[in-house]
Amino acid sequence: MPTLLILMILAAMAFAFWSAGRAAAERAEAVGRDACRVAGVQWLDQSVHAIGLRVCRHENGWLGFERTFRFDYSIDGQDRHIGKLVLRGDRLVSFSGPVTRAPTALH
Repeated sequence: MPTLLILMILAAMAFAFWSAGRAAAERAEAVGRDACRVAGVQWLDQSVHAIGLRVCRHENGWLGFERTFRFDYSIDGQDRHIGKLVLRGDRLVSFSGPVTRAPTALH
């Protein structure tokens, strides 16, 4: 009986890890797509790719994961550039990728 309980706990932990990873990938996809739209460039492959995972400490002191994603974009349809973003939980902490060509008004 204790073995079954341990297996159930491990399965729940694995599901929670997978679910958090999917949520982070969906958030990264939305950030990458929006950044490309605002910059006026083409978002390639319609997806992001997880390239890094590490344990970090969040602002509230709890341990969590920092996930790094990459995506591809094209400025003129003939080239290919790599963008990268880092999420801590669901918060964007780092971004490198397309930027707007013209300055925008700050509000």
